[in-house]
Amino acid sequence: MVRYSLLTNNKDLLEKFSKYSKIYGVIFLLIGLAGIVFPYIMSLTTAVIYAWFLLFSAFMIGFHTWQTNKKDWLGWLKTVIFLMVSILMIINPVTAVATLGILFAIYFFMDAFSSSALAFELKPAKMWWVSLLNGLLSLIIGIYFIIGWPISSMFLVGFLVGISLFFDGIALLTLGSAAKTLEKEV
Repeated sequence: MVRYSLLTNNKDLLEKFSKYSKIYGVIFLLIGLAGIVFPYIMSLTTAVIYAWFLLFSAFMIGFHTWQTNKKDWLGWLKTVIFLMVSILMIINPVTAVATLGILFAIYFFMDAFSSSALAFELKPAKMWWVSLLNGLLSLIIGIYFIIGWPISSMFLVGFLVGISLFFDGIALLTLGSAAKTLEKEV
């Protein structure tokens, strides 16, 4: 069987990929499990980490504006907005979680619409209903965010981030095992 990936032709790379995918997979699994078990803590942690990234972005935008065009008022406005929002999120992470909840709700409503539209485009094809099911589940999650907002955000943001990290861990473990198998074949 011909393999087209650079990964499959390099035994050393396969060995490293396998090893580190398994290590990081376990870490992601554990962090994801912690988020599922303690969703409120994961929600606050997610908001604070996002706030710090936003603060870093504010400094980078400001530095870029200063270096390229000190008279660019839109660049300075963006810097100030990022700076203010990040500071507010750091000072009051509960409000940040509520904001993330609204953003997640918007995402799930958009996903519900696009998945349902795709399902009806695919309808004569096999398994079209999987896309429709995905759309319905996204709609339910979006409605759940909105009905209980802002309180539901404290649970749902952390829970969903935890689930995502948990499945990322499973994916990394699976890919690490597959790389180990390929390494033996090479």
